[in-house]
Amino acid sequence: MSFRAAWSLTLRKRGLGMRGIHSPGSTAHGKEKMPPYTNYHAQRSYPMPEEPFCTELNAEQQALKEKEKGSWTQLSHAEKVARLLIWWQRVYVFPKKPITLTDEWKAQQLQRILDMKGNPVQGLASRWDYERKEWKK
Repeated sequence: MSFRAAWSLTLRKRGLGMRGIHSPGSTAHGKEKMPPYTNYHAQRSYPMPEEPFCTELNAEQQALKEKEKGSWTQLSHAEKVARLLIWWQRVYVFPKKPITLTDEWKAQQLQRILDMKGNPVQGLASRWDYERKEWKK
């Protein structure tokens, strides 16, 4: 008898199957998630679920949430320095914005779609007035 057959018989005697061991709701070792975290799983098909990553916030996080709602001029010096660090990262660390995200490129792309009369029944071309060169009202 092979090892796999013996293992499956052992699992059946206990009332478990292969799916019972590795269910998507539990972790690999059978321990549940820590209490402040929800059942948040990153998926390619649904990358940003509506539930928050952390449900229970400590006092410092709650205070920061309240400050987010107010004016940003009320930030302390340390928080302003932290925002400066984020700005420095945007300028020197992260790559530059792609050319396809500029307003000029978007305008040219829209004009190209309108010139090609793309989807003239229900799409963008159906809302464009070609005689007056403006959007229909």
